[in-house]
Amino acid sequence: MRALATRRQVLQGTAAGLVAAACARLSSAQSATELAFTDLGSDLALLSGAGANVVALGAADGVLLVDGGAAAQGTAVLGRLEQRWPGRRVEILFNTNWRDEHVGANEAVRAAGGTVMAHENTKLWLGGDFFVDWEDRHYAPRPAGLLPNKTFYTSGALDFGGRHVEYWHFPRAHTDGDVAVFFPHANVLVASDLLSVSRYPVPDYATGGWIGGLIDASKALLAKTDARTRIVGAHGAVYGRRELEAQLALCAAVAQKVAEGFRVGMSREDFLASKPTAAFDAQWGDPQLFLKLVYKGAFAHLRELGGVI
Repeated sequence: MRALATRRQVLQGTAAGLVAAACARLSSAQSATELAFTDLGSDLALLSGAGANVVALGAADGVLLVDGGAAAQGTAVLGRLEQRWPGRRVEILFNTNWRDEHVGANEAVRAAGGTVMAHENTKLWLGGDFFVDWEDRHYAPRPAGLLPNKTFYTSGALDFGGRHVEYWHFPRAHTDGDVAVFFPHANVLVASDLLSVSRYPVPDYATGGWIGGLIDASKALLAKTDARTRIVGAHGAVYGRRELEAQLALCAAVAQKVAEGFRVGMSREDFLASKPTAAFDAQWGDPQLFLKLVYKGAFAHLRELGGVI
């Protein structure tokens, strides 16, 4: 009886394992079907549905990625890339900032021998132990294998598969490690969280961002693009200069209002009650978080706001 029971347990365990494996495959397949490619050219594509937009450049010697999506979608992202470019591994992956929805494929890319590139500040945040008060969330150091294995301090460029690729660092905007990636051959700019459309931007003062930095980044990106440039943000579709200009107008107007508020001694509650985004809310949505971030983040930049002190 004991042997029979043992055999039954083994069979039950095997069946359970098969069911679990089938469920995992089904879950992975379902995740993959939620990911959708948008062609940006013969060798460039936008992959949406991964938590944040992923842009891929396929070449004979591999694939270059701008962001890798969230961790829950990391396997599905790499699977879809394998379908699109069979046998070509991800050689280079840019992290445009340290947020979870951008770094989910880091470990897999590194484990396969690829290079994860990011600004040094992004690596420091990923390896840091810190608290973001406006999220009420503690971030523990990420595993060593998830951290970028090649960092830089300034803007730069590289050649990949015969294509010229530029990466631009914009300090103290969304975070202090924001990177935009430009593909001149396709006139495509990946702005990531440096561009928000139909949702208010997130100037994350806890990790170095503020509204003045977003204004500077918006102006610089406009100066580096033309009327035909296609711009990919962290979320949404493919946009152009009109959306970037709208963000600049929003941020400039609100920065002026927060400076005026500081000059007359407004508390944060007074500032929120003054409805400084009333003219924008219909297009951009609920402004509460944005205004809280703007107000607190601007405290560290009173001189830069002008006319306050």
